[in-house]
Amino acid sequence: MNRFQQEVDAAVDALLLQQVILYPTDTVWGLGCDAEVPRAVEQLYKLKKRPPEKGCIVLVADETMFARYAEQVPANLTELLATQQKPTTYVVSGSRHLAPALLAPDGTIGLRVVRDDEFTYKVVRRLGHGLVSTSANISGEPTPGIFAEVSPAIIRAVDYVVEWRQQETTPAAPSRVVRVLADGGLEVLRD
Repeated sequence: MNRFQQEVDAAVDALLLQQVILYPTDTVWGLGCDAEVPRAVEQLYKLKKRPPEKGCIVLVADETMFARYAEQVPANLTELLATQQKPTTYVVSGSRHLAPALLAPDGTIGLRVVRDDEFTYKVVRRLGHGLVSTSANISGEPTPGIFAEVSPAIIRAVDYVVEWRQQETTPAAPSRVVRVLADGGLEVLRD
């Protein structure tokens, strides 16, 4: 088994044990856990010192998994995904399948399909559930675009640190965030 697959398997094993992992996403380095396990989500919020009223992004593997967590899937989702120029998080009304703490006060959740990032895609696909993704920092501190920017306190606090892509030196940027409107249009919240 190659190192890549070993890292995928180790990350999923930790997630199945309801643990919090530090991992490279399709954008910045993130903290993650199984999006359907309230206890794991509470642990992640505690570690990050995140206010409970702030929702988190959930990474999904495909449109089917997106539909599991969205009360209403945009009719043009396939087209949106095919034409997006960079990783894009879609803010939609959330579903009952998610840990309640992940939802914003207005009941929305940010969902991002990660099929263009092989590592994250394989982790989410093997887990079979959405994967929480929030930047790997204490709330209010700078977002780490590369592993070298992750605080030692965060590294010590998580249950598992993914070794894949730790040597990268080009910082990544956070995703684009758009709200899906009732008419199917998009409102850009972060570009």
